[in-house]
Amino acid sequence: MNLNDLNALRPDLAFIADWVRERAHVLDVGCGDGAMLRYLELGKGCTGYGVEIADDKVLESTQRGISVIQHDMEEGLDLFRDNAFDMVLCLSSLQMMQHVEARLRDIVRVGQEAIVSFPNFAYWPHRVALIRGRMPVSRSLPYQWFDTPNVRYATIHDFKDLAEKCGLEVLEYVALAEGKVVTFLPNLRGSLAVFRLRKRVGVTD
Repeated sequence: MNLNDLNALRPDLAFIADWVRERAHVLDVGCGDGAMLRYLELGKGCTGYGVEIADDKVLESTQRGISVIQHDMEEGLDLFRDNAFDMVLCLSSLQMMQHVEARLRDIVRVGQEAIVSFPNFAYWPHRVALIRGRMPVSRSLPYQWFDTPNVRYATIHDFKDLAEKCGLEVLEYVALAEGKVVTFLPNLRGSLAVFRLRKRVGVTD
């Protein structure tokens, strides 16, 4: 798994990988098929674990050679101590959780930094679908309303507010469209939001 392979598979992951420093100790929450963590191990010398609940994805991660723990993130991350990882990744999975605020606090507790991505519900095709009286279906939201695993929807502005409420510092954030950064009207033109966060200095749970 090299950067070109990752970019062909998921351009957003190829962009996000650049935010992870070399030889970092990483936890990938909702690691899916393990492609991201495999690239970080091979391409950047990182170490770490994946956390995944789906049987088929755990199998795929294992077949890639990833150390993966089958665990329901809704139960929290009590199996890891505070600041156990340099970086925690939660990529396109936070919106699938019932208790987003609690899980976000958990992520920044076990990691010195965190990268969170999620579909931006304010993306203009999503708005158009709602104006037409339909729930949005897009590359970042590829499910019909009746079979989606997503239980929470947010915009870039919504997530910034939640980060502030949780006492988090937003180190940087971008909106992506087809894996490329959107700088003009990002909350309207970006289909995926990506935030790099850490607990604000002096803030305790």
